Amino acid sequence: MWIADNWKDYELTDTSRGEKLERWGKYILVRPDPQVIWNTPREARGWKNPNGHYHRSAKGGGEWEFFKLPEEWSICYEGPGMPRLTFRLKPFSFKHTGLFPEQAVNWNWVSSIIKGALKKEPERKIKVLNLFAYTGAATLSAAAAGAAVTHVDASKGMVAWAKENAAASGLSDAPIRWLVDDCVKFVERELRRGNTYDAVIMDPPSYGRGPKGEIWKMEESIFPFIELTVRLLNDRPLFFLINSYTTGLQPAVLSYMLGAALVPQLGGHVEASEIGLPVSSNGLILPCGASGRWTRHTAQ
Repeated sequence: MWIADNWKDYELTDTSRGEKLERWGKYILVRPDPQVIWNTPREARGWKNPNGHYHRSAKGGGEWEFFKLPEEWSICYEGPGMPRLTFRLKPFSFKHTGLFPEQAVNWNWVSSIIKGALKKEPERKIKVLNLFAYTGAATLSAAAAGAAVTHVDASKGMVAWAKENAAASGLSDAPIRWLVDDCVKFVERELRRGNTYDAVIMDPPSYGRGPKGEIWKMEESIFPFIELTVRLLNDRPLFFLINSYTTGLQPAVLSYMLGAALVPQLGGHVEASEIGLPVSSNGLILPCGASGRWTRHTAQ
């Protein structure tokens, strides 16, 4: 498992009875997590006095209950060899805060590959395409490492939020293209335009709709989309990263898809794993989805 264990401003403190206790900066949140099926004593102090608690509804969805929690606040992340990145948080629909802290393990990886390539070739112009880019954490990690990034998300609000994170991280002037667009249609247009990239990051949802109502279903759409997007890689690509939070798309499935779509044409190395967060109260690792990685040469 790839573990996001470099955090200082975030801490997964405890897990019990379908919920996780988290520290986001100086604020404590309790949020549901379907992986937490155990019933263990809730001895950590934060369980009794959280600043926010997302209550699941038996009918689906749920709602937040707040206790002295601001509408917005920020936390920082500084991975190995990375500059400090700042993320603005604001609890919103269906338990989310605008950041997936387990993805820090991939931010580290993306940064290390880009920096390694630029160390070998300082004049190289590295172009990264980030699809379903959400609030921009992967975009910022790539830009801070020295890449030019094209950030694409179907939600205007998420792209605006990502821009706020870039400004908070001192990256307002970084070479980032911010695009509100349907990711599939954007890739199709880029192919027609003849544009290419050195690397692709994609974090597709299990289900979603594009700006004009386009329907995305992960299990039906993902492999054809990977095959399509691979065609945007140039003749010296660095990496292809895909994340999955969809039940059924386990690491082996991600590995097989990347291997089938990339290796016959480009060779390279594929690896996949669960990603996880350490639980500070008991030393467990909470699984938080999976990632698949392709690199042109050996594993990074």
